[in-house]
Amino acid sequence: MRVAMYYANNDIRIEKMPTPNIGSGEILVRVHASGVCGSDVMEWYRRDKVPLVLGHEVGGEVVQIGEGVEHLAIGDRIAASHHVPCNNCPRCLSGHETTCDTLRSTNFDPGGFCEYFRLPALQTERGVYVLPEEVTYEDATFVEPLACAYRGQRLAGMKPGKSVLVIGSGISGILHINLAAASGAALVAGTDISKYRREAALKFGADAAFDAGEDIPAEFRKLNDGYGADLVILCAGAPAAVVQALDSVERGGTILIFAAAAEGSLLLKSINEIFWKNEVTLTSSYAGNRHDHVAALELIRRERVKVRDMVTHRFPLEESVEAFPLVAEGDESIKVIIKPQK
Repeated sequence: MRVAMYYANNDIRIEKMPTPNIGSGEILVRVHASGVCGSDVMEWYRRDKVPLVLGHEVGGEVVQIGEGVEHLAIGDRIAASHHVPCNNCPRCLSGHETTCDTLRSTNFDPGGFCEYFRLPALQTERGVYVLPEEVTYEDATFVEPLACAYRGQRLAGMKPGKSVLVIGSGISGILHINLAAASGAALVAGTDISKYRREAALKFGADAAFDAGEDIPAEFRKLNDGYGADLVILCAGAPAAVVQALDSVERGGTILIFAAAAEGSLLLKSINEIFWKNEVTLTSSYAGNRHDHVAALELIRRERVKVRDMVTHRFPLEESVEAFPLVAEGDESIKVIIKPQK
């Protein structure tokens, strides 16, 4: 089968690999659509692991079923989790399944940017979501990233009536903006250095979109009767963005760290100035559990989150080399999808 082998953002090679053989409890999935995630283009995070086949935001079709798999059938259209937890360790039992060692050690074989992948038994058992008729393969590529956003807002205590500031309006930021608006936020604002992405923020539910170079804390307070944001969602990794988040949150509010920072980033900020007496909560989230994925799929099915309109670029597998720089640069794209089947 053909795979898009990742060496660097500007070095994606179409190579041949054997189609994986499946064993007991496993399935083979034909990939129809696979989204390029922001984490796929973090070269510093990947450089010691290359070459490898990336891709974890998938919509595919079950084409082979291993012995003992009874809850799926050949021809089922699915989304799938590349990471699944053990559900038995103290982290899982405390509700933090995404910090589980098992979750962080599981994956597709070999990845989503290829024609077929093997889904190991644990993911087959716990991480497959059959698509409703109205959900397309492209829609399915949003199940995993939306599950991550859903989990983040859930952990951060998002409720109707809250004011929300999303710093960074790439695809993660756009999903957060659309989700917060759909969840009944009283005010949603986004930021970005890119005019293109600021316009996308407005399209998907932001009441305002600020140039990231502006005085974001002051601009937000102008919109919000002098108050900071109840919830600040950090979807940008620049240290300046982190400072904006700390300066924009309201007393008693929450900052959700959703994006990875640039390699080696450090932050110097007065702890007393931000936290002491202000009851500010600083939290983070990573990935999503099964509940989050099921909820995300339902939000997509009901079109509460308008994922279909977020797709800006589609590439066949052989043009994958064009997709990665487009996502890495981020100025003229929102959601980029690779479609491996000819």
